[in-house]
Amino acid sequence: MSTRTAAVHRGLSLEYFTVAWNLLEAVVALISGAVASSIALVGFGLDSLIEVSSGSILLWRLHSDDDEERREAVEQRALKLVGISFLVLAAYVAGDSALSLVRREAPERSLPGIVLAVVSLIAMPLLARSKRKVASALGSSALQADSRQTDICAYLSAILLVGLLLNAAFEWWWADPVAGMVMVPLIAYEGTQALRGKTCCDDCS
Repeated sequence: MSTRTAAVHRGLSLEYFTVAWNLLEAVVALISGAVASSIALVGFGLDSLIEVSSGSILLWRLHSDDDEERREAVEQRALKLVGISFLVLAAYVAGDSALSLVRREAPERSLPGIVLAVVSLIAMPLLARSKRKVASALGSSALQADSRQTDICAYLSAILLVGLLLNAAFEWWWADPVAGMVMVPLIAYEGTQALRGKTCCDDCS
């Protein structure tokens, strides 16, 4: 098995895990959010569904890797689709945060939600790092962009967890939506860069 083929297989395994993990994450977050009447948890579940779409795009990209004639065209389409998913995520985070601020809705106390945020905060950075290694081996900007979206999932997990804890300790109901607003420019920037055919690694090369 060639080095590239091994990298493709590794990438496929990571993206299958991404899709499966985020489907499970979405179910837990949406159910927990509905039970606790928590916009933050419901929103986290919707973010997980966006992650599923990004993972599915990368599965399509990696399954097309053996066709050298189509590889670059598929790579560019996949990168643009991931960019669109970034912009959808930015719009969601902005809207959800604004709605929470207007309604003065704090993250509700939810043990499943806290556990989900902690586990995601541990797992997502490790998954993103593994994706970047494969992206480097394949020279794939699309997979690099997808790894950034996985990083953002970890950031959102941290925001959710901090919001829950600050509200519980100090009743700072606004901490979660304000932190979300801070994330929006970063997410939108990543999306526009991907649509332009660039990723953060391009600027560093």
